[in-house]
Amino acid sequence: IESIWSVKKRKSTLYCGSGSGNLWKSLNNGTTWKPIFESESTSSISVVTVSDKDPNLVWVGTGEPHMARSSIAGTGVFKSTDAGGSWQNMGLNDTHHIGRVLIDPENDDVVYVAALGHQYSYNKQRGVFKTSDGGNTWKKILYISEKVGVVEVALDPSDNKTLYAVAWERDRKAWNNVVAGPGSGLYKSTDAGETWKLLTKGLPTGEKVGRMGITIAPSNPNVLYLICDHRGVGGEVYRSDNKGESWRKTHEGNVKTGIGYDFCLIRVMPDNEDEIFIVGFNLLYSPDAGKTQSIISERTVPMLSYKARRATPHCDNHDMFIDPDDPDRVMLATDGGLYVSHDRAKTWLHVNTLPIAEFYAISVDAREPYKIWGGTQDNGILGGEAKPMVLGEEHWEWDHGGDNYVTLIDPNDLDTMYLEGMFGSMARKNLKTGESRGIRPGPAPEGKKLRFNWMTPFILSHYDSKTLYAGANRLFKSENRGDKWKCISPDLSTNPGPDRQGDVPFGTITDISESALKKGLLYAGTDDGQVHVTRDDGATWTKINKGLPNRWVSRVVASKYDEGTAFVSLTGYREDDFEAYLYLSTDFGETWKSIVNNMPSESINVIREDPSDQDILYVGTELGAYCSIDKGKTWHSLCKTLPTCAVHDLALHAGTGDLVAGTHGRSVFVLHAKEIQKIKQEVAK
Repeated sequence: IESIWSVKKRKSTLYCGSGSGNLWKSLNNGTTWKPIFESESTSSISVVTVSDKDPNLVWVGTGEPHMARSSIAGTGVFKSTDAGGSWQNMGLNDTHHIGRVLIDPENDDVVYVAALGHQYSYNKQRGVFKTSDGGNTWKKILYISEKVGVVEVALDPSDNKTLYAVAWERDRKAWNNVVAGPGSGLYKSTDAGETWKLLTKGLPTGEKVGRMGITIAPSNPNVLYLICDHRGVGGEVYRSDNKGESWRKTHEGNVKTGIGYDFCLIRVMPDNEDEIFIVGFNLLYSPDAGKTQSIISERTVPMLSYKARRATPHCDNHDMFIDPDDPDRVMLATDGGLYVSHDRAKTWLHVNTLPIAEFYAISVDAREPYKIWGGTQDNGILGGEAKPMVLGEEHWEWDHGGDNYVTLIDPNDLDTMYLEGMFGSMARKNLKTGESRGIRPGPAPEGKKLRFNWMTPFILSHYDSKTLYAGANRLFKSENRGDKWKCISPDLSTNPGPDRQGDVPFGTITDISESALKKGLLYAGTDDGQVHVTRDDGATWTKINKGLPNRWVSRVVASKYDEGTAFVSLTGYREDDFEAYLYLSTDFGETWKSIVNNMPSESINVIREDPSDQDILYVGTELGAYCSIDKGKTWHSLCKTLPTCAVHDLALHAGTGDLVAGTHGRSVFVLHAKEIQKIKQEVAK
């Protein structure tokens, strides 16, 4: 969850914005929720703000502000004048990522927006924007450079002409993540944004300054706090007692939790200028203006939780709402959902009633009825039956913890699970005994260094489920369930040079496919646009990306109907290119033909064939799902009852004909795809 808001004049009305799971509304203080942003142009909510004067006026900023690997770009700012019943896009579409939307408490027509800009490329649509006519027109009132965005803007509660803006210089590429720079800094305006000055007295400056967060003490607006991600030093808290003109560090060393590009916020109690919370990897509390800090560690009381108890609220905290009229009432937005406290953050209730799990990968097992399995962002592995969600009824199992991706159940041994965490961290687990064994692929021949994608692809062989294939920058094979591996390929990437090497592994295999028609026929695709095929189980390899764009290979699929047919989808998302790339080959990849045709411009994550009809194809994109009944000549939307969401993976259950969509932000959806076969037959008639 990225943002949480309680309406001032309707305390039991809450809005909850998910980084990739749309906007939700509750009328009963979080007991039940309703999605109210399901059909707009993006699923990524960065911030929700409601007018204190008019509870029907709601603004939403889109595009996650922490800009991680799976962060989805937004499409500007949206406005509702009927409490979320309908929405109007108010522009700023090219900002991609919004940090804050701020309504002037004296005038609802005046709104300030902190915009970060594109994630993977430079652009000028970033900084602070202001409207004085309710969003009809916008003026850019603070701009530093095409590399520097603004992540936060705050308004002095005693003077609506005094503003503070946090600038953040960063640069992300598929192979590197630079989260600090000399353009980062704190700016102040005393004339409603007409002019600005950079505040530096007592604050760090230079190349090592990263993301910062600011808060103003409502009980004494002279007091400001700043949390700074100071690279190489750690998180630091600074305080000003003169409205930002000078600052002092409040503590020795660094703060006792991770502060970085994912989370960097600070909050102050409305009734005590010295009582603050540091919102980072963990939630920290300080009663003495940051001098001493302790991790919030009281017992959490779960409402519906995969585990009976947690020692603390979930890690990775993205927003904190403190009721200005009742400081005992605190809400915390985390990677594990929403937490609510009614005793000043001493104890917490986990409001786990929002179906917003972010799946990276999805699979179905061979049980009757079958179970769905998948790895999620920071919430481990989830597995459950394909039945509708009912509030109060849990039928999903939790396993492992942290970020997880590909999860497969051995079809010949349903108690054996294969799973994968980050950067090649693979394991085999016995679901009956709970015993787990690490099976990381390797080593590389001749002591060569391996590069693993953060989401390492692996598959079980069609011919023997004890045989596994897994990809680093080379392909590995195991014939004994991962206990031992042998390398069966050279480096299948371009082996990127220094200009494409940074702090993120690049030049890695991103997908693998084995033919079900010919043993030893394998395809592999990479993040740097390479596609290879072997017809002899890795003895020889042929590069087959001629005619394909130089983009990240999201899927390569060997057809189950024709030996020489294969499909490739690619994505330019990591270059701020949102075109659809989808290709078909009927000659083992010697030539390729685009089958995008009438599909809209949306990054494609996955393509699958229907299990019983070779002409029916299914595609998952960053905004939904599509099908074709003529092998890609024409495409049809499957989004009538699927909300706008990123479909990261699709799985088909041959027995039932079910199409299972693993979405990154709206959990799992199931479509009875046999109906599509019937439609095709009717069309043929």
